[in-house]
Amino acid sequence: MADQSFVTLATNDSYVKGALVLGSSLQHYRTTRKLTALITPQVSDPMRKVLERVFDEVILVNILDSGDSAHLALMKRPELGVTLTKLHCWELTQYSKCVFMDADTMVLSNIDELFEREELSAAPDPGWPDCFNSGVFVYRPSIETYNRLLQFATEKGSFDGADQGLLNTFFSSWATTDMSKHLPFIYNLSSTSVYSYLPAFKAFGANTKVVHFLGSTKPWNYTYDSRTKSLKGEMHDPKIVHPEFLNMWWDTYVANVLPLLEQHGIVKENTTGVNMAEVTEAVSHMSVSATAPPPSPPAPVLPTVSSQERKERWEQGQADYMGMDSFDNIKKKLDTYLQ
Repeated sequence: MADQSFVTLATNDSYVKGALVLGSSLQHYRTTRKLTALITPQVSDPMRKVLERVFDEVILVNILDSGDSAHLALMKRPELGVTLTKLHCWELTQYSKCVFMDADTMVLSNIDELFEREELSAAPDPGWPDCFNSGVFVYRPSIETYNRLLQFATEKGSFDGADQGLLNTFFSSWATTDMSKHLPFIYNLSSTSVYSYLPAFKAFGANTKVVHFLGSTKPWNYTYDSRTKSLKGEMHDPKIVHPEFLNMWWDTYVANVLPLLEQHGIVKENTTGVNMAEVTEAVSHMSVSATAPPPSPPAPVLPTVSSQERKERWEQGQADYMGMDSFDNIKKKLDTYLQ
């Protein structure tokens, strides 16, 4: 239907990879709806061109940041502030109804039946089921609703500093008023927290329609061995009880997304399994003391940065190019890593 669309948001090139996997999975299961991607200025032109190969519309929007560092600090996820940019989805009034899906989701079957639901339909959040998870929701675009949400955000803020807290407070009747707006959990199944109730997953997991890669570590942060078609390393991660979903994401990426990236000269990967995710991982764990030459003159003492913080800064384009992430340091580490 031309007046209905799936909508996602990519705030940087890393999340574009997720959006491309999502779009490819929707196409694979033959959705009859349009595909729309909202992007911010941080998305590069080459990645935007690849998005245009998969999505019917790619729309540039401005970043809306809650600036609510105190609340975000409670979640130790300061990067979530920009997810308020998600509110731009209500501006898509060329459509009568939309289903918003985070870029870290992937469909495992056709889910066009969601367009039969009304605003605001969503699945419960596994962490607090009286709140809905804002990674997948059905809504009706409306400039009036958009303006009300912005005003509400300004006056009331968000209890978690991000879009989920804001939307749950704004659509506060979701928990109690109309159960028809409660989507089954299989429409937004957390790839990690679901395993806290493993018997239910064993009984119902095969019916999963949408998997959601919640948390700060996304599928594109892992390394994939294209020879064995399996995840490489990082399998000690206690959150990965079953890697099937991550393998499915990477299967889709390698089959459908990687060829598009290569066509546009964005990434070059070979069959050895060495890829940019692997390189990023290597650099993020780089020991500066072991690779950096003696400073001359003496360099100022810098605050210690954990490997996770350093990795996140790389993903956000904030590498310390003049210090620990200098070209010489990276080259030495990679030479050691690739030998």
